[in-house]
Amino acid sequence: MVLLVFAGMAEFERALINRRTSIGRDAVMQRGVRFGQPVKLTTEQVALGQRLIWEAQSPCDVAKMFMVHPATFYRALSKPAQAAKTLSRTAATVHRGPV
Repeated sequence: MVLLVFAGMAEFERALINRRTSIGRDAVMQRGVRFGQPVKLTTEQVALGQRLIWEAQSPCDVAKMFMVHPATFYRALSKPAQAAKTLSRTAATVHRGPV
């Protein structure tokens, strides 16, 4: 019987903690704070890296040039919005003839 009461109190306290945490998280997000790790590569760096790869440079060499791990560079290239911006910029700046 006592354990049942303790379990009920623990469940109630956990619900309170979750509610307070979500309220605090929402308040911070409204202030514009970004969660997660900082971005390693800017959009311009990804565009330059895409252009260098387009010009037959190794992706690993390009990643070393930006001092990031090759997996980080590949991940930045694979983001859909990032890749669309990158491809449109490289298409406008680099002419390779008929593809």
